[in-house]
Order: sequence, then structure tokens, then C-alpha cells
Amino acid sequence: MKKLVLITGASGGIGKLLLEEFVGKGFNVNGTYHNTLPPEKYKDYYTKVDVLDSDTVQSWIKDHADAAKEIVLINCAGIAYNAIAHKTDINKWRKVIEVNLIGTFNVISHALPYMRENKYGRIVNFSSVTGQKGVPGTSSYAASKSGLWGMTKAIAIENATKNITINNINLGYMNIGMIEMVPKDIQEIIKASIPVKTFGDPENIKRTVNYLIDSDYITGTSIDLNGGLL
Repeated sequence: MKKLVLITGASGGIGKLLLEEFVGKGFNVNGTYHNTLPPEKYKDYYTKVDVLDSDTVQSWIKDHADAAKEIVLINCAGIAYNAIAHKTDINKWRKVIEVNLIGTFNVISHALPYMRENKYGRIVNFSSVTGQKGVPGTSSYAASKSGLWGMTKAIAIENATKNITINNINLGYMNIGMIEMVPKDIQEIIKASIPVKTFGDPENIKRTVNYLIDSDYITGTSIDLNGGLL
């Protein structure tokens, strides 16, 4: 039976990249979208879901997971808000935590019963180098992404005997996703700070995700995918 790959935030950037990767491999794939419409070519592989809406998330997972024996969950849904701490809009700051951290947990919590019943599960979360390095203006994003580390460790321990693994990818600056919103002159400054002096090829994301899916002895940890930037 084919693996079921569920991807949140799959209509743009990294989520879209991974959805196309696993569709191409012939897996059973479904991704969520919310504000960004999915590409027409792949529209049949998408479901509109708000990761903060528990009922909608539960229905989405049930619709696909009931008949699945091997479930892979990849959490890409996320938003960003840039502001210096003393000039922050607390409601916008809080929204980042809600989507990136609470939303991710919401999806995981609904997927876990199916994984535990099947004695198989692979969960991959996307964290960020901003939570490790400290970047001005990113306190909400950094807090939401570093929060994944502790959450992941606890969930890994809870499910370690069920053949369920959960890990994070601490993503650096890649040639895909949110970096596209950064002005070109700032991009050059960032590149100069990276030891390999370039943004990452998105192929590295595919390889790392596939590695974690294929591994049954890596859990509760994070992989730094950042070109040596720390």
C-alpha cells in the first residue's frame, strides 16, 4: 500500500515543492491551502484547511487517514511578522505563535491516533535558523519555531515505541519561500554571512525530508540545513 503524505501549507514555497515531489513519486498525497490558491495543475491534491480550526483539521485527516497504513505528516504551514520588539503589535505577534506553533500541534495531535493504531508514523516539522542565531525583528517567528524543539522532544518520547518518529528541520536561507520577500540588497548581505556564501538549493530540502521518512532511528531531534550558518 502506498504511503499517505499529508502536507500543511502546501500551496506555496516549500510545501508546494514537497507536494510535487511526492506526487511525482506516486505516493498518495494531499496538502492544505488557506489564503494562497493551489496551482491549477495539482488542484485535485489539495484541501482548504485552517490549521487552527480543530474540527476542519480532524475532518481533513480522517478523510485521508482512515484507509492508510503508513502516514507521513509534513508541517509547512506558517506565517511571519517582522517588527522590533518595542514597536510590536501584540496581536500580530500572537498570531504567528498561533499558526506556527499551536497550528502545527493541532495537526499533529489529530494525526497521532491513526499513526499509533497503525504502529507507523513520520512527522517532519520545519523550524528555522532564526530561532538559533537571533535576527532583529523576528522575535515572534523565532519564538514560534524554537517552540517546536521542545514540543518535538516530548512527542517523540510519548510515541517512541509505536514506530513513530518526529523531527525538525532547522532551515536556513534557501532559494525558495520567504526569502523572496527580502530586498535584493539585504539578500546579498545575508549571503555574505553564510559560510558557503550562497542560499541553499531546494533539492536539499527534498533530500532531508526523504532521509527522515526513511529513517526509523532518528526521532526527537533537529537537522540544521543552513550552509553552516550559526
